[in-house]
Amino acid sequence: MSGSTRYSPELRDRAVKMANEKRSDYPSEWATFSAIAKLLGMSPETLRTWVRKAQVDFGSRQGITTDARARVKELEREVKDLRRANAILQDASIFFATALDGRTKR
Repeated sequence: MSGSTRYSPELRDRAVKMANEKRSDYPSEWATFSAIAKLLGMSPETLRTWVRKAQVDFGSRQGITTDARARVKELEREVKDLRRANAILQDASIFFATALDGRTKR
């Protein structure tokens, strides 16, 4: 779900499952997060974030899924690399074109 290594994926999954199961036992969603987070030794905001991401991933909440976000990041990295390679090739073509022309660049 997350790039964090502080908590194991198993703990994250368990915490989200507990939050979803125990929601009706508390007067508010935040009270649920606070109680469960205290039991598991994390902040309520961390648990809230995990629950929101899980809701998006399972389609019960609008947003970009974790897989889609990772794919976008991968594609952005690829575009950056391709732009860098393109700039290098353009510079090389200018260099070789002037070298073959016989004139010096001013």
